[in-house]
Amino acid sequence: MTEAILLVGGKGTRLRPLTARTPKPMVPAAGVPFLTHQLARARAAGVEHIVLATSYLAEVFEPYFGDGSSLGLSLEYVTEREPLGTGGAIRNVASRLDSGPDDPVLIFNGDILTGLDIRALVRTHASSGAAVSLHLTRVDDPRAYGLVPTDADGRVTAFLEKPQTPEEIVTDQINAGAYVFRRSVIDSIPEGRPVSVERETFPDLLAAGAHLQGMVDSTYWLDLGTPQAFVRGSADLVLGRAPSPAVPGRCGERLILPTATVAPDAKLTGGTVIGPAALIGDGARVAGSAILDGAVVEPGAVITNSLIGTGARVGARAVLSDVVVGDGAVVGADNELRQGVRVWCDAVLPAGAVRFSSDV
Repeated sequence: MTEAILLVGGKGTRLRPLTARTPKPMVPAAGVPFLTHQLARARAAGVEHIVLATSYLAEVFEPYFGDGSSLGLSLEYVTEREPLGTGGAIRNVASRLDSGPDDPVLIFNGDILTGLDIRALVRTHASSGAAVSLHLTRVDDPRAYGLVPTDADGRVTAFLEKPQTPEEIVTDQINAGAYVFRRSVIDSIPEGRPVSVERETFPDLLAAGAHLQGMVDSTYWLDLGTPQAFVRGSADLVLGRAPSPAVPGRCGERLILPTATVAPDAKLTGGTVIGPAALIGDGARVAGSAILDGAVVEPGAVITNSLIGTGARVGARAVLSDVVVGDGAVVGADNELRQGVRVWCDAVLPAGAVRFSSDV
């Protein structure tokens, strides 16, 4: 297998609160745009040619990744004129593939961070003779997902909508967003209209008697569709929990990028990333967070599991936990911001304006 399609868009629009000055798909995870990790992992698995199927902001990717040669890849870009869904997006780029009808094509989702063994999925596809092979993962609570039960040989038996009752939870296996398609299956998807692989393509293939194979791989898996998940994914990349050959440094408790300045007594833990030209003041404590380019964290601030946008400032002794601070925003000294708070880009929060705990 040497070709792949990377689906970019859809759920990624849920990341809009992250930043304004940095286009959303290029917000860094562990020091580089998230797609860099996806592309590097595919290349490490033997993929040479990738078509990026984008639904928005395609003009952002090409200037950064170019023809892909810096990653050892050949990259092409195709943008939808109208939203086409997952299946429609796959069909929309079929003309850019070089594969023959029976050749395998890897398809993966740009919003998923995973430790999937890509080569194992390809081997499963080849040995099973399936039309499509799916990466499945197990989750503790499958109620938020569509279920994919399989038989004793791993053959998919159904695609079930999100369960509403305990009796409907017949498996903990869910679609993990990576597939190997036989090229002829891609060509059979209807052209020029929205198509969902989950709701149309896969069920129709099953109904026609096609062989769909599931491979359960319960290594690291995370849907990055929310800011909180994005921050967690960045930290897990730095910590080495999520494998990627693209992390620009050694895995550990922190990643400090060139030109950043960190005070000697500041404490950085939990996979924290400090971006270029950022400044971390005396006595600051930052855990499991991403501090983007040029941001300033003043002395004594405590930041946990949060994202601080480009050029933003967090004042002295401020306490932030599970918070997103947009580009250029200012959180004044002695504020206390807790779970789910979003400080919009360029907003200014005066000193001591918000507290969750008693001042007594």
